[in-house]
Amino acid sequence: MPLPSIQIVFKQAAAAAVTQGATGIAALILKDASAASGVVEHQLYTVSDIPAALTSANKDYARLALAGAPAQVKLVVIPANATDYAAAQEYLETIQWNVLAVPGIAAADAAAMGVWAKGLFETKLRKIMAVLPSVAADHPAVVNFTTDTIKVGTVTYTNSDFTARIAGLIAGLPLSVSPTYQVLPEVTNVPKLTKAQADAAVDAGKLILYHDGEKVKIARGVTSFVTPTQAMGADWKKIKVVRVLNKLYADIRKTAEDNYIGKMNNSYMNKLLLVSAMNAYFEGLEQSGILDPGKNRAAIDVAAQRVYLQSTGVNVTGMNEQQLKEANTDDQVFLKATVQPLDAIEDIKLDIFL
Repeated sequence: MPLPSIQIVFKQAAAAAVTQGATGIAALILKDASAASGVVEHQLYTVSDIPAALTSANKDYARLALAGAPAQVKLVVIPANATDYAAAQEYLETIQWNVLAVPGIAAADAAAMGVWAKGLFETKLRKIMAVLPSVAADHPAVVNFTTDTIKVGTVTYTNSDFTARIAGLIAGLPLSVSPTYQVLPEVTNVPKLTKAQADAAVDAGKLILYHDGEKVKIARGVTSFVTPTQAMGADWKKIKVVRVLNKLYADIRKTAEDNYIGKMNNSYMNKLLLVSAMNAYFEGLEQSGILDPGKNRAAIDVAAQRVYLQSTGVNVTGMNEQQLKEANTDDQVFLKATVQPLDAIEDIKLDIFL
């Protein structure tokens, strides 16, 4: 038999969560001679934690990530002569993080990294984001950062280099805040774009930096996702919304694994306890301004429970809804939830009449 699993399927209007854990861990994959072999992890909270053995460029990447004020930055360091990122990818599957960047990554490797990030999101139960340079992945797990030739004083960064700064910024934002129009005060110049050019880039799922004539800021906080489906609607284009949904997924998974799976009998009352805990958490997120009040609710999925009972040979004919809820479902728990994350104010329309 496979490992016990929690099937949490996110669709356009469904998500679940139980306890709110810490958010905002940025991870960077770095190639550096300080790692003789394998993978070396460094956990950073301030610039004083940056290892002295790193190259100047890698120290700078770490500082860029920390500038976004994430809760933590995890450096996953592999040997400088590594021909691929496989070891780092395997290691990242074993630790906790939210937003990834691979500063300095080449174009071909970046595309492959995007495929890997999508796989984590879709099949390996890791709801994460990867900020990658010019990777049009059409997926909410990938942020397609395309602004190149970024001036910070006398230093010029490529979009690949600057992914460290963007990943740290995204990871450091509260869940109630969008990356849209977040100012990067250290950036002195980026290639100029007309409004039409910036609009076209955003519509194509590109996260870009935009000079408004006074300062440089993120034009709009979008993922690379541009083709809505029945399972994923247009909301998945927004980094803010995706971060909330990713957070809910991670929280319910962790809480279920730590407190329910293998620890509680699968009785109707225990199912109600789990549902009650989820709803209490939704209410807390509503009060925190993360979810839209009154539009978030978990319940036992009666339809799914009916299908399961039928598949095991139980005659469900004549059973009412309450009987279906209370029926024995062996080791299976079928729940459903509707959630509505609050988006940020991003478009203001004002008519002025004289």
